[in-house]
Amino acid sequence: MRMPLFNRTGEPPLAGRSLMAYYAQLFELRISDFPNPGTPWVNATGIYLREGQLDDGSDPELLIWRNPSGDTPPPNTKLQRVQDKWLRFAKRFANKVATEYGTAGWTALWSAIVERYHTLSFRDLVTLPELDKLRPEQPGDFGGLGMNSEESAIFYSIGIGDGSWGAFYDVCCLYPLRTAIFGFSSHLQLVHGRVDDQGQPLPSPYLHVDSLPDSKGLKFQPPSYVGLVAMDECQLLMPIADAQTSLYEHLVTSEDGLLTDTSVFALDKQSDGRIRVSYRWQHSDADKVQASSETFDSVILTVPSWIIETNIRLHGFSKALLPDSIIDAWKHSHWETSCKVYAALDKTFLDRHLQIPQILVTDSFVHDVYAYRYNDSYAQDCILLSYTWEDDASKLASFEDGKLVEKCLGELDRILLRCTNIAEPISPYVDTGNVRVQRWLTDANSLGCAKLYRAGTYYDAVSLMKYNRDFSGSSGLYLAGESFSVDAGWTEPCLRTAIDVVINLCHHTQATFNGDFSLDHYPHYQVR
Repeated sequence: MRMPLFNRTGEPPLAGRSLMAYYAQLFELRISDFPNPGTPWVNATGIYLREGQLDDGSDPELLIWRNPSGDTPPPNTKLQRVQDKWLRFAKRFANKVATEYGTAGWTALWSAIVERYHTLSFRDLVTLPELDKLRPEQPGDFGGLGMNSEESAIFYSIGIGDGSWGAFYDVCCLYPLRTAIFGFSSHLQLVHGRVDDQGQPLPSPYLHVDSLPDSKGLKFQPPSYVGLVAMDECQLLMPIADAQTSLYEHLVTSEDGLLTDTSVFALDKQSDGRIRVSYRWQHSDADKVQASSETFDSVILTVPSWIIETNIRLHGFSKALLPDSIIDAWKHSHWETSCKVYAALDKTFLDRHLQIPQILVTDSFVHDVYAYRYNDSYAQDCILLSYTWEDDASKLASFEDGKLVEKCLGELDRILLRCTNIAEPISPYVDTGNVRVQRWLTDANSLGCAKLYRAGTYYDAVSLMKYNRDFSGSSGLYLAGESFSVDAGWTEPCLRTAIDVVINLCHHTQATFNGDFSLDHYPHYQVR
């Protein structure tokens, strides 16, 4: 997983202005530059478009992009034109934003940008004509990318340097603009975990136990402190400095403090203002499942919004506490599907095999391919045989995992053998006995990979961000997680919405903030 830490160019990632950077430093998480296509962090990027004949009449070939300095353009004039059009637009946009961001004029400028673009899809923006110069009387208008149909088709596949952007073509253009301009695609980092340079976990709580008990004694998987999940494990299990104990140790002292294997199926607003939470304990075991409930002053709802609609019944919340517009906003949200096909990779591929690039970007059904080595101590490296989003992921949905791996490897071999400058397969290096296919849309715990928003629905998404401030003091219901953000698909918005809950919950319960902080210092989201 690639993580933005929001550091400036030339600044170490851990100096980034983000909660992700804060926790990565606090928990001593090891990070490294993520091997995005076309970056210095890969040995080469191979680009395969139009069956290897992007230029009419040429022999089929894999275009090889080596960019060790970070400023080498793509290896083809058509690709360069596409890149230039994106960079010109991004520069116009970013230069203006840089002069206003953080000043008294920023709110007005962003409002003008939203008004100009919130009804446009990204597809519209890609073909919208460029502006020769900005117009003071239209401060929110930066024109478009000005691409023709062929350039747009290329841009669909290659994006801006982090893989295909075709999945975003039919969402509101504000989403990819925020992603590209506000740091979500800059200086991305791979999180190795709370580990040393050989991938071995640092001394950490509960590292070598067989299992951990929850409050009722049910066992759950112990921490490994490896990978991005290490941040979750650290937040739960590492001691909190002031308390000298961990969140886990605090919770398990109560009989219902930490319940695993538990599925909430109803939230009922009571006449006394509290909320009854009904749940099924041990819900994964049909012979042991038990229905129960607890009542709380406040409840934080963090699950993906499609799960709210399909799995949880809300009752007793008046329209004054939970307006129809809020329910509609999470019901009508757009969750993108994604499919990733992983396999173990023989170490000789990256050790000695330089003919096939480390990264492939294609317009084939496999789309993007990443090969990566986490460290030298692992017996095998890893390859992402296919990385797809939206319609490109949906077209793979009917194939069972083994067949999909077979199809992806067969397609990659076909591509590489067809290219006159490669002419050899990748399959001999791939361990087909050690694979994993992740399909978010059919994952019962997510029902989608990232919550985006269609053109014309930006304000609906913002209304969910406003809920905690406007309604939670009365409803007792607080919203956190990427379901209630306009920058979904990343860890940072989840962390920020969690902090938003804490700030508003403290405010609504008349807590005293440190440092003379009050909600007057906190952003007040606007929906016109």
